[in-house]
Amino acid sequence: MTILSFNNIEKHDGHTIVFPSFQLSIESREIIGLLTSINVRTVLLEMMSRKLPVPEQAISIDGVSIHLMKREYFQRVSFFSLEDGLYERLTVKETFLFYQKLFNSDFSLEQILQQTQLETKKNIRIGKLTTSEKRRVHYGHLLLKKTDIYILEEPDQNVDLETKRVLMKMIQELQKNNKTVLVLTSNMESALAVTDNIYRLDELGLHKLDVMQQETEKEAAAEEELEPIIQPVRFEKIPTKVNDKIILFDPPEIDYIESSEGSSQLYIKGDMYQSMFTLNELEQRLLPYGFYRCHRSYIVNLQKVREVITWTRNSYSLVLHDQSSIPLSKTKMAELKEMLGLK
Repeated sequence: MTILSFNNIEKHDGHTIVFPSFQLSIESREIIGLLTSINVRTVLLEMMSRKLPVPEQAISIDGVSIHLMKREYFQRVSFFSLEDGLYERLTVKETFLFYQKLFNSDFSLEQILQQTQLETKKNIRIGKLTTSEKRRVHYGHLLLKKTDIYILEEPDQNVDLETKRVLMKMIQELQKNNKTVLVLTSNMESALAVTDNIYRLDELGLHKLDVMQQETEKEAAAEEELEPIIQPVRFEKIPTKVNDKIILFDPPEIDYIESSEGSSQLYIKGDMYQSMFTLNELEQRLLPYGFYRCHRSYIVNLQKVREVITWTRNSYSLVLHDQSSIPLSKTKMAELKEMLGLK
């Protein structure tokens, strides 16, 4: 059942598109990762927290516009923002007891200390905790609340490994209790850590990313033995690897590709993804999509090129729409000029 809906919501800043109209329906118990830039994320959070006006029906809960919801809205939705503060003079124990009473929570103090891994810090003042430990206090705050939807902004930014584990367990606990979680982040790895349901929202709109769990070598070998040999088909998407997940990208999404120390990296909107193919293999795969080998170590999407800069008689660069600059070799410059019909 759909619990949270975005219906043709969009934002423009003068003549600039922050993000175009999009639709997204999130089901109860669903964990969604939404990849955005800082600007998009900030605007979206302000819209969802009602700091910025939105059209009626643009955001709804259980089919009811948030315009029609008063105090009930914040009884249904919890927010975690990077700007959230804490009462630094209180101890961890005092803080959790305060939230426990405020939200009339069923969690005991012992449970919340254990789940946040703060048992040994319970009598320490908040102001003396590390950044990661403070973040765990925020996680405990969220667990103590009784809302149906949790909106989290960069919940694992600049935290240690233990705190990331606490976050993952917290999200699992929320899902177990039929809660819905939307994670807003600019980090693909952070999104993959909590869910396989990942969308990207940018000036081109909203689109879902194809994410697959990578098979173990043993599983893959077993499948090879069982599966009959079939005629290979044309596969247009380009696979990349992030931890144990495989992310599939459409060729037009790629800005450029760089080869370094025998491996290839794809660059997409400023983010880097490890390729599963060599630069030569990628050159052959991407040739039909308007990609060009502009340097022995680079392949560029010509549709993303905005400028060709001449530095010296033998030194050239290509500048892309996102201001990225990549080298263009002398011989490739001559080829490019010929392709463009220039003399």
